[in-house]
This record gives sequence, C-alpha cells and structure tokens, in this order.
Amino acid sequence: MKSDKIIYSVLLFAIVITGVTSFYYALKALQNNPSMEKAVSKESSGLHFVLIPQETDNDYWRLVEKGARKAEKEQHVTLEYNGPKKSSVSSHIEWIEKAIASKVDGIITQGLQDEAFRPVINKAIAKGIPVVTIDTDAPSSNRSAYVGTDNYQAGFLAGKALIKDTGGKANVGIITGSFDTRNMQLRVQGFKDALQQSSNVHILDIRESHITRIQAAEKTEQMIQKHPEIDAFFGTSALDCFGIVSSLQQRGRIDGTYIIAFDTLPETLDLIREGIVDATVEQTPYQMGYESVNLIKSITQGNKVSKIHHTDTSIIRKQNLEPIKVKKEIMP
Repeated sequence: MKSDKIIYSVLLFAIVITGVTSFYYALKALQNNPSMEKAVSKESSGLHFVLIPQETDNDYWRLVEKGARKAEKEQHVTLEYNGPKKSSVSSHIEWIEKAIASKVDGIITQGLQDEAFRPVINKAIAKGIPVVTIDTDAPSSNRSAYVGTDNYQAGFLAGKALIKDTGGKANVGIITGSFDTRNMQLRVQGFKDALQQSSNVHILDIRESHITRIQAAEKTEQMIQKHPEIDAFFGTSALDCFGIVSSLQQRGRIDGTYIIAFDTLPETLDLIREGIVDATVEQTPYQMGYESVNLIKSITQGNKVSKIHHTDTSIIRKQNLEPIKVKKEIMP
C-alpha cells in the first residue's frame, strides 16, 4: 500500500515537471518570434474609444454604429458602443462621466443640450480625453470637433421642399422629437425661417414626441382636434412620421395631407413608395459614424483638425428612391 503511494507521487511529480518545462519553452519561443509580435501590434493600436448615442437600440443610431464599426476595423482600434436605452439627458451625461472615469482614449457623443453638456465635455478635455460631438453639437464647449448634419440647414431644406410641393399654400403642424435638444431646435428654426418665404404657409401648432411613435401619434391627434384645418405635417425626428401617419390613417385623412419626414429608415422609404409620405430629409448616419472614428484617432495622434465636419443632407422624394437603393447596395 505504501509502495503504491510512492509510485503515485513520483508520477504526479513527473507530470508537473513536464508541464512546467513545456510552458517555459513555449514562452521562450513566443518571445523570440518577432513576426508574432508584429502580428499582435498590427491587430490593435491599443486605443479605446467609446460611442455614446442618444438611444442604443434605435434604428438611426444603429446606422451610426455600423459606420463606426467599419472605421474601427480599418483603424485597428477598440470601439465601445454604450449609452441610454431611452433618451435621457441626465442618463446620457452619466455615461460620459463613466467613460471619463474609465480613462478611455476618446469619446464620441452628442451635445444634446449645449449648456448641460458643456461641463462634462470640458471635464473630459481637461483630463486629456478628446471629445468629438456627433449628430448634435455643443459649440460652447471645448469639444475637439463636430461631425454631423448642419441641422439648421436641414430644417431649411425641409421648409423649401414643403413650399415647392404644396404650391406655397399650407397649414402646418410640426411634431418634434424634443423641445430641449439642440438638433431639434435648429431643425425647427431652419424650417420656420424657410417658410417665411411664402405668405400662404402658416404654422398652426408645434408639439414634442419625446422621440416615440406613440407620443407622435397622440400629439398629432391633439393637433387635429384643435386645428382641423391642418393639411401638412413636418416630423423632425426619425420616428415622428410614423406617429403622424398612424393618426391620420385612423382618421381617414391621409389623402390630401402633405407629410415631410426626417431620415431614411426603411419604413420611411416604404411609406414614400406607397405615396403616404411625400418627402424626407436624408441624413448620412453611416458617414457620421465612420468619419467620427477616423477623426478622433487622428486627434489622439496629435494632428490638427478642423472643428466642423458637416455631412451630406438632401431631400428625398419618390422619384429619388432608386438611386438611394443603389447607393445602399454598394455601401462598404
């Protein structure tokens, strides 16, 4: 019995020695292999960026993420996509604070409210973390750069399109995602300024949807009850037109009501094909995401960059849909 224990101990010792020896020589081989070191360093630059959207599970922001992921691979960086599940200024700021505390190498985020976001953006900059605002700028902050739509110009284009398509005669209701966020404010202001070019176009009501279909539908219904003469609608966020359409369909008022939307979500394009929505403002969220990652890496490398990078904006109508389809098919 005692001899069995001795044999067992000897075998166990031999196994341990063999394992340690194998690990030692494997480690030496890895250290002495320069081609392996190059492969590892080429795979990642070691830079860690975070993209904080207004809402993580949102079709528009998923397109932004898709463009950012493309640049992530090309630039050999690590990109984290995280933020509020539902739009919330306080929650959004908390996510930026978390990124600062984590000592990331760069932050890509919105500046939803210039005054509210300025302190936290400036805090990141003071700690040496570059910040690129995307989609919505915070121009009074020390942000490194802005990438996104010229939101005032986008609203202005929408107003000009409405005048053209209605013959310069309409009673308009505006559904906007939020009264408080800068991008929505600029879109509404640009739209209003464009409509001043026509004396027969009147804005009768403006209400906020909080970027939800349900709220957009409810606010549209309230508008129609108060102003039954409304015959045109402008939705300033991606989901607004769905609520507008839902309310008008329930009332049987789709025919004869002009609708101009925002963004080119697949459902929006289908509504244009069906003749339900007349036009939409096309942003380029994929381009925003792609350019923001390239830009923030360039900033971390010490390169000087311009402060403003406006992405493309245009008006899409039914006759423009085929070119849009082709463009999406060839998008990398």
